[in-house]
Amino acid sequence: MKIFCTGASGYIGGSVAAHLIAAGHRVTGLVRSQDKADAVRAFGIEPVMGTLDDAAVLAQAARAADVVVNAASADHRGAVAALLDALAGSGKAFIHTSGSSIVGTRSRGERSDDIFDEDTPITPSPARVARVELNHFILGAHDRGCRPVIVCPSLIYGIGHGAGRDSVQVPLLINLAKKRGNAAHAGPGENIWSNVHIDDLVPLYTLAIDRAPAGSFYFAENGENSMRETCEAINRILGCPGPPSAMSMQEAAAEWGEGTAEDTMASNSRVRARRARRELGWLPQARGLIEEIEQGCYRE
Repeated sequence: MKIFCTGASGYIGGSVAAHLIAAGHRVTGLVRSQDKADAVRAFGIEPVMGTLDDAAVLAQAARAADVVVNAASADHRGAVAALLDALAGSGKAFIHTSGSSIVGTRSRGERSDDIFDEDTPITPSPARVARVELNHFILGAHDRGCRPVIVCPSLIYGIGHGAGRDSVQVPLLINLAKKRGNAAHAGPGENIWSNVHIDDLVPLYTLAIDRAPAGSFYFAENGENSMRETCEAINRILGCPGPPSAMSMQEAAAEWGEGTAEDTMASNSRVRARRARRELGWLPQARGLIEEIEQGCYRE
């Protein structure tokens, strides 16, 4: 198949594209610059020059492809609309990447016991209302003669396989620990995020392309850990003495920005990927987060 991928130079999109190319598919990828074009071409991706604001470029690439994978932004409604308009009536698959912060609760580092699966009603935080609305818009497009599917990863870890190599949260914590000489979490660090290895996430996209019914939504997770547990593992690999330190929310915002501090690093996002396992036969097998930090790519 010919597959058009946005975010082809990024962590998720690049890894998915590399996997699809290895499986024998032809992949074109949206890139913003010549440097990124050269980077993705090295992985066998045919670059398409443009941005998410270039509706005509997106539409042309989508019409020329058999499948569209949108991995550049979970929030860009204009790009989604352009792609879905181009796919209307085609029966083609549109695989969109969301993120499990849609169920996130701002808790300033405190633990929440709320756990969500695909059938649990969601009341999003103000910062994620637009993303949830966009998800509803996408899934509703099955009435327009295409096959929209959403993959919604939790915290992703591991090294990417394309031009984009690093995830978000774990490198932020490791870099901060190196800077301070000790790992640090926002507030008490009892907040919990479900997580998934990039090596387990990527095959879920292939399964979604091959099997997912129109209008399907899938969480992606294979375990969960608190930020404190993650920071403790980071201290162990860096040889930092003592327990991690607790930052105030003001300190965390100064390090990461207010949105990242509140909605990612100090929030809870606990999900269960029941539908992916049940409907698609998804079987995650990679190392857990703590094991990956202590024995895998982050130690290396």
